[in-house]
Amino acid sequence: MFGTRARRLLSTAAPLAALAMLAAGCSDAASGSDGGSSGHTLRVGVIGSKAELSGPIGFLDSLGELQPRLADLGFTKVEVYPFPNGPDLNQALVGGSLDVATYGDTPALVARGSGLETRLIAQASVGSDASIVVKAGGPRTLADLQGARIAVQTGSYMHRYLLGALREAGVEPGEIVHVYTADTEAPLERGDIDAAALPQANAAVFESRGYEVIDHLAEDHPDLAGTSATVSTDGFLDAHPDFAATWQDLQQQGVNEARADFGAYQDFAVSLSDFPAELVRPTIREDQLPEGPFPEDGLRLLEGTKEFLVDEGFIDEDFDLGDWLVDDAGSGA
Repeated sequence: MFGTRARRLLSTAAPLAALAMLAAGCSDAASGSDGGSSGHTLRVGVIGSKAELSGPIGFLDSLGELQPRLADLGFTKVEVYPFPNGPDLNQALVGGSLDVATYGDTPALVARGSGLETRLIAQASVGSDASIVVKAGGPRTLADLQGARIAVQTGSYMHRYLLGALREAGVEPGEIVHVYTADTEAPLERGDIDAAALPQANAAVFESRGYEVIDHLAEDHPDLAGTSATVSTDGFLDAHPDFAATWQDLQQQGVNEARADFGAYQDFAVSLSDFPAELVRPTIREDQLPEGPFPEDGLRLLEGTKEFLVDEGFIDEDFDLGDWLVDDAGSGA
């Protein structure tokens, strides 16, 4: 349904400034950089502007319970590198500048389907939410976006949601353009774009500024929800055979801590955002916490996303999810 421009935007990288930084500062082998004579540095890539771990693993780290377990594996230091977009992060991961990546499932699936030798260690969250927003007085429904110019951070779960929602509505946009989420408001206000697909916290902020939501993933298209993927390479996991199982255990420990005091978990998640707490807090839901590394609902969403990406030509070659997952024994699930 969607043209070659949309496929190219989803599968190619955006500006490579972050990659240049990594090449200069993190050029060690994929088996983990040298953290000194006493151990290695674990290099983790994330999406966003802050060099901080998020989700259950980040919460566990904030409690001081992550580093001791990683030290048992020989990682005495964790360095976090933020990237603006999934395709950039993919390049750094397979280029050996990162050991682990935590990001949306869409770019992770595209990377695997492009032949990159990655493995899925865990789903860090389930049910990533988003909305399509417009300027007040603009389009009222998805049908009004026929022939429209729509912005989205390409290669993201919001991109997959946008395309899926438009396809379900039988709408053919005029153009889908790549705009980083943080840069969306100005072109929307000027009328350079007619609509934008945004993460739910950003959409809530836009609503508070007078913009309007015409489609909400959780309410209108729950089967298009995203998941967060924690991925590494075959080379790294071969060099550290106990890493995947340890990370999975740590994630579950973080989930247990979050469930035991969800208010504290929300406080932690809010602290990672620059938005008002009263807008961000409602977007952090307990049902997004995964139970186990590969929860049933998470795998169902992941399979649906993969099928969509295959159907639309974003994935070059289909693959079995079971061959991609790493079970608790360190082999394919």
